[in-house]
Amino acid sequence: MILENGFYVIESKRLILTTSQAEQFYAEHKGKFFQNRLVSFMSSGPLWTYILCGDNAISRWRKLMGPTKVLKTVYDEPLSIRGLYGLTDTRNCTHGSDSEENAEREIQFFFPEFNIKKWYETEHDFFRQDFVEFDHDKLKHVICS
Repeated sequence: MILENGFYVIESKRLILTTSQAEQFYAEHKGKFFQNRLVSFMSSGPLWTYILCGDNAISRWRKLMGPTKVLKTVYDEPLSIRGLYGLTDTRNCTHGSDSEENAEREIQFFFPEFNIKKWYETEHDFFRQDFVEFDHDKLKHVICS
């Protein structure tokens, strides 16, 4: 669905979060009634993390994910990711940054080795001009050779 909707995958990574890492990532929800369920689910098994880009990527990704409330999403946005695969509001199967500031923070959390400034300086123009192709082995877009 990511590729079908015109997103570029800059980086991807499969990982398993520890409970501590999930608590750190969702620290903004500390003390909320759903925080424990969210942390438990996010640390219950493997997940994929991506750095996506494209025109209006944040708003487009949030639209593709669908609303957080899965029961409502199944009826209102049935072809969204959450409409198709979400189970509950805390097990809605996807996350997306809500702003560029949060995207940068979340990228650094999951991809501490990724240098955003360097990517903009050296690779961003290749993506803007569509001089990239998807590498199925690396599960990301690479600059055309």
